[in-house]
Amino acid sequence: MSTEPPRNPLPPFSKATAEEKARLAEDGWNGRNPAKVALAYTVDSKWRNRAEFPQGRAQIEEFLTRKWNKELDYRLIKELWAYTDNRIAVRYAYEYHDDSGNWFRAYGNENWEFDENGFMTYRHASINEKPITEKERKFRWPLGRRPDDHPGLSDLGL
Repeated sequence: MSTEPPRNPLPPFSKATAEEKARLAEDGWNGRNPAKVALAYTVDSKWRNRAEFPQGRAQIEEFLTRKWNKELDYRLIKELWAYTDNRIAVRYAYEYHDDSGNWFRAYGNENWEFDENGFMTYRHASINEKPITEKERKFRWPLGRRPDDHPGLSDLGL
């Protein structure tokens, strides 16, 4: 049994708490701190992210470190799609550029499952990306948390 304090909100989820959980995940990823983000997952969490299958916090942290070293000026928006007692589905988009200055927008869906203490036990991600020009960017807030008044995915037509 974990000695870590619970990660609120806890299952079973309501629409409001599922939306809150999705926003907290978005905020964490926009902070781009792999060690901190990894703490949202169980110590033995299992992922599928494209063709990678990290397991456990150490591998998740390594994965995120590689990701954010490659995907520069990363900005993400998540939107709740569906939820049940201990599962949440989100759709998301993120923008970044590579070290040559080429911009991309990635689109995806994630399915999450949580334990009773609010830690994510499973994360299944499907992601596609396309090159965009700098002028096509839609996520232009300063690095870090998306401002509350910034449009979400539906508002942006994504």
